[in-house]
Amino acid sequence: MVIETSEQRGRTFFGQPPVLANLFGVELWERFSFYGMQGILLIYLYYSAGDGGLGISEGTATSIVGAYGGLVYLSTIVGGWLADRLLSAERTLFYSAVVVMFGHIGLALIPGLAGVAVGLVLIGFGSGGVKANATSLVGTLYAENDERRDAGFSLFYLGINLGALAGPLLTGLLQKNVGFHYGFGLAAVGMALGLTQYSIGRRRLTGSAREVPDPIPAAALRRVGVGVAAGILVIGIVLATGILPASRYATAVVVLSAVAAVIYFVVILRSPRVTVVERRRVLAFIPLFIASAAFWSLYQQQFTVVTIYSDQRLNRTVFGWEMPVSFVQSINPVMIIVLSGLFAALWTKLGSRQPSTPVKFSLGLAVMGVAFLLFLPMAGGGPNSAPLAGLAGVLLVFTVAELLLSPVGLSLATKLAPEAFRTQMVALFFLSIALGTAMSGVLAKFYSADHESVYFGVIGGVALALAAALALAVRPIRRLMSGVH
Repeated sequence: MVIETSEQRGRTFFGQPPVLANLFGVELWERFSFYGMQGILLIYLYYSAGDGGLGISEGTATSIVGAYGGLVYLSTIVGGWLADRLLSAERTLFYSAVVVMFGHIGLALIPGLAGVAVGLVLIGFGSGGVKANATSLVGTLYAENDERRDAGFSLFYLGINLGALAGPLLTGLLQKNVGFHYGFGLAAVGMALGLTQYSIGRRRLTGSAREVPDPIPAAALRRVGVGVAAGILVIGIVLATGILPASRYATAVVVLSAVAAVIYFVVILRSPRVTVVERRRVLAFIPLFIASAAFWSLYQQQFTVVTIYSDQRLNRTVFGWEMPVSFVQSINPVMIIVLSGLFAALWTKLGSRQPSTPVKFSLGLAVMGVAFLLFLPMAGGGPNSAPLAGLAGVLLVFTVAELLLSPVGLSLATKLAPEAFRTQMVALFFLSIALGTAMSGVLAKFYSADHESVYFGVIGGVALALAAALALAVRPIRRLMSGVH
């Protein structure tokens, strides 16, 4: 393992392998830039030109945001493939971070829809590479049955949320007082800081972090290059000609994500490099993949429905000062920072007695459904009628649901992964988030202040029903997991 020498010397990072600190840092700054930009993206799209925005309709704006969010997680497939077949996880992480930085620069400097297109495409693809490989590299720090694993991923998740806390606060202040493009520029600076930090310490990641598990032959690489060029050409034509209206971008990403997921599962399950036990574990992952997609279709509405709700329905006045809309997106990270340590300590204390991963997934989805039902007492009011404390309470429930499922899901992907598909299995987990995130953009079209009770009630009820179905399937899923807890 990467950390053997350091551990022999007794050095740890809060009881975890010391190299986790380096991955913690790069992910912190990448999330600072990502969430800082996303905190102001939706309102930039639908605010009028007089308010510094682009004046796009709300429905189209939420579709763009949902599609972009889905693209981020969909592109983890590319990041995973590059790591496993061409560059290694460590190198893919570094180069992807560079692409993210240039995307933020494009969004900051190029005006209008051209800047949105260039910036979001670069950030989307780059962030996918960072996400898949940072998570995979954390997984290489632990043996399969190391009980520190879930606690380590929870600590890694803390780094994510430190960045997610600071990003929307600072970009929101710049957006409100100076302008949107200054906020986007700050996101670029944050990513540059993350790259600098990572460049200094990246040599500490050695061994499997720099190995290419399944190198692609030169002849196959040429075919892939042709395919990539054709794909870029098709995307360019679609964007330039308007064949696919922006209002349907999220739907298109939902379809792409679903098709990609089916193909990925088939490829892994049919691979001769996958053993019988590994194949059973991949089968166990299928219902958890579906539950994860359902969870994220609700959770990611923080960036669609909850943003519109915060802008139009929430009373954001605090001691006579109206806080920027983006500040609401820092509430969840604050709660993550407070609660992630408690969850990490809980899983560590329980050890082998902690609930199994399928049970945690079922609980997370159920709690997420309850969170949507908690909107109902605040439904039906006028502008600025929803209390800030009420929304904060709902987001607290969001946080509990997230901590039950998200870091545990990242850990699960590394535990169930066949050896030949280490990083790509993590990408498959992120593909469930791509599907859910794009669905959040599709579902947001059905939201309106006039139909809040129906919207929140139906979605919350469906989530509870899916959670109950997963709970009933826990025992057969655990049998297929073949000893993985």
